[in-house]
Amino acid sequence: MTAGQPGGPRGVAARGGDAGGRPIKVVAFGGGHGLAVSLRGLRNCAPELDLDITAVVTVGDNGGSSGRLRAERDAQLPPGDLRMALAALADDDPAHQRTVALLQHRFALLGGSDRRAMEADGIPVSADSGAAGGEGAAKAGWGGVDRRIASVGGRHDPLAGHAVGNLLLLGLMELLGDPVEALAHAGAMVGARGRVLPMACHAVGIEADVRGGDPERPDDVVTVRGQHAVAVASGHVEALRIVPAAPPACPPAVTAIAEADWLIFGPGSWYTSVLPHLLVPELAAAIVASPAQRLVTLNLAAENETLGLSVADHLAALHWYLPQLRVDTVLADSKWVGEPDPVHRAAEALGARLVLASLAVADGSPKHDPESLGTALVPLLGSDR
Repeated sequence: MTAGQPGGPRGVAARGGDAGGRPIKVVAFGGGHGLAVSLRGLRNCAPELDLDITAVVTVGDNGGSSGRLRAERDAQLPPGDLRMALAALADDDPAHQRTVALLQHRFALLGGSDRRAMEADGIPVSADSGAAGGEGAAKAGWGGVDRRIASVGGRHDPLAGHAVGNLLLLGLMELLGDPVEALAHAGAMVGARGRVLPMACHAVGIEADVRGGDPERPDDVVTVRGQHAVAVASGHVEALRIVPAAPPACPPAVTAIAEADWLIFGPGSWYTSVLPHLLVPELAAAIVASPAQRLVTLNLAAENETLGLSVADHLAALHWYLPQLRVDTVLADSKWVGEPDPVHRAAEALGARLVLASLAVADGSPKHDPESLGTALVPLLGSDR
């Protein structure tokens, strides 16, 4: 059995927009690192494709800087993943990239403590400062890494660990009273080539029932609460929920889904970044009703929350949480996917074809390369609908 290929040389199957000359409208769902790389891949479809990009971002983050702002300021939305999406869509010119660098800057501990000094104090510090990812896989929730950064050895620094962009977005939301308007203003600051929208109007909680987290009691099921706790939990996720169960969806996000030509899910943390969109009733209904084609980009390797899940299981989870979901295309890396037959069958069960392409970075690590992702997306998004 041979899976489909994304097409010939870059640009051969592409077109600038649809037959009427308008841009191809794409809505990308996710959060953190995964959504950022998806957006950069879409940006790399230019100049072959003229895309109108909308990012719809999860709003369940309760770790790191975002978690602190939720706890201390009752932030309407956690800003970290929204900031990351804005950075990914930012214009490449030097002036806008300087603004991006400012927004991504994360304050170190007052007194000039650098990364090594923080680690010497026993503080685990994420390897990335936010330029290529979200709050970081190594972050801790409220009461974890960032709280210790803010108060170490008798020193107190409430700015330590915060990204400038998180504080800016929080300030804009408080000033303007409208997160959509705040994101549009921040997008203009970085020359964003697309829109960033939250999936819901207010922050949500994420919780999961996890079996086997304790190796000594493998049959016990415990409820894990908070996006960060779910993301790092070991064991098998039996059920996923958001709290509240039916938050109001962001109205412009619902409209964007209804008007889209393509809906793109993944890559990213499956249970904490991708699936939560399917749990917002208004978003789920819009996704099912949309005339758009749907594309799923699979992860290259399992994360903590999906250890033990096969690639086919990832696709099955989409159907489990939204049984009416129809998928047209599943995009996977030809080397990391493993044996393609089970994945092909899982894609077929969703009504989709499997397309294999080279998507990973050249150093062999399980990370998507935005340029390679863009090369694979051009003939798919540019094909006749």
